Amino acid sequence: MRTPVFTGSCPALPTPFDQNGNINYDAFERLIDAQIEAGVDALCVCGTTGECSTISLREHIAAVEYCVKRVNHRVKVIAGAGSNDTTAAVYLSQHAEDSGADALLHVTPYYNKTSQSGLIRHYEYIAERTELPIILYNVPGRTGVSFTAETYQVLAQNPKINGVKEASGNFSLLAHTRFLCPDDFYIWSGNDDQVVPMMAMGAKGVISVASNIIPEVMRRMTHLCLDNDFAAASQLQIQYMDLIDALFCEVNPIPIKTAMNLMGMDVGPLRLPLCEMTPANLARLRASMERMGLIA
Repeated sequence: MRTPVFTGSCPALPTPFDQNGNINYDAFERLIDAQIEAGVDALCVCGTTGECSTISLREHIAAVEYCVKRVNHRVKVIAGAGSNDTTAAVYLSQHAEDSGADALLHVTPYYNKTSQSGLIRHYEYIAERTELPIILYNVPGRTGVSFTAETYQVLAQNPKINGVKEASGNFSLLAHTRFLCPDDFYIWSGNDDQVVPMMAMGAKGVISVASNIIPEVMRRMTHLCLDNDFAAASQLQIQYMDLIDALFCEVNPIPIKTAMNLMGMDVGPLRLPLCEMTPANLARLRASMERMGLIA
């Protein structure tokens, strides 16, 4: 029987850049250590929040290696390795495995918009070429393709596929997946605004953007759910909804990197085509952060 890669809260780390556009490893070190000190259960590096689509392969491999070494087994490290090119996904997976990562996060192939049969073949091909557990990543709003519950059912038969980060917002899909798949095909929320309802339906936690600025809150929310205290967890979910909404008022990771810079975390600029927030959305984010006591 498979065991979940992690239970609880896992921040999706941004990739800090300096003002010349290079990875800022000093800031990366501080970010990693701060999250671990806050009690998070795992770390996800080089995912969507890490601007994986605009860092080079060399930078991607180096960032994963650095994160693994800095973490030094204090928590699990999940390395983003997804691509719309299956061979590139294998390449990133094998480098992550060589680096000592604990698991892989594989987004559905974007732009190609493959069929369900293509999804199955893509993930089975990758699983044959790595020993690491794989977390699928369903985010059709970005990729243009979604898993079906029946595809999850097929992929759940592969012992290396540990489960899925579900960011479709589709609770019907979640329910059908829970019905069709075995209990050891695990689900994690990919949406900070849906943590509690997803965990009420059996999810094991969240891969979180908001954890980058409220790690203790997201850890407490998930662990209350794991302890079946959904009433207290719901209160936290509701209390932080305005902040979570503000963190997604523009495409991720624009607001979270902006928020972290406002808090003095020095994660630096975004890479084009991502750019600064509009003044109206920046004001909204700042006001929400002020209300929650995150900035003066």
